[in-house]
Amino acid sequence: MTDLSNDAETRLRNSFAAQSLMTFAGAEVDRCAHGLFRISSPIPNDMRQQHDFGHAALTFALGDTAAGYAAMSVMRPDQEVLTAEMKIQLLAPAKGQRLVAEGRIIKAGRRLIPVEADVWAEDGDKTTHIARLIGTMIPVDIPVAAT
Repeated sequence: MTDLSNDAETRLRNSFAAQSLMTFAGAEVDRCAHGLFRISSPIPNDMRQQHDFGHAALTFALGDTAAGYAAMSVMRPDQEVLTAEMKIQLLAPAKGQRLVAEGRIIKAGRRLIPVEADVWAEDGDKTTHIARLIGTMIPVDIPVAAT
């Protein structure tokens, strides 16, 4: 994976920072590269299910977001991304204190961008692969504000 320009990385980080769900979860950007985006989040107490595992909704949100920003990293600066479809395979419970999600593009198309993501749970020194996502993103033009 190649590094992004400073402008491209700033654009992705600013867009990510505007997501209220990611802010609520305490998620942070760990890595931005061309076609790759990695984020991590603590597993907040109010995002756990009844067995004290991280809720699958948090796992999905992190994987979908990482995949979306991986797709956005290969788009023009006047474009953002929307999820057209996303499938998740839950492989293990989200047991631990923190989740890490890494999204990657499969192919950078003009209208469709197939993506994938993996999510891991960190529990002390143990890291467990807990989910695999695969889906499709679509580029959307951002309206240019009048100056």
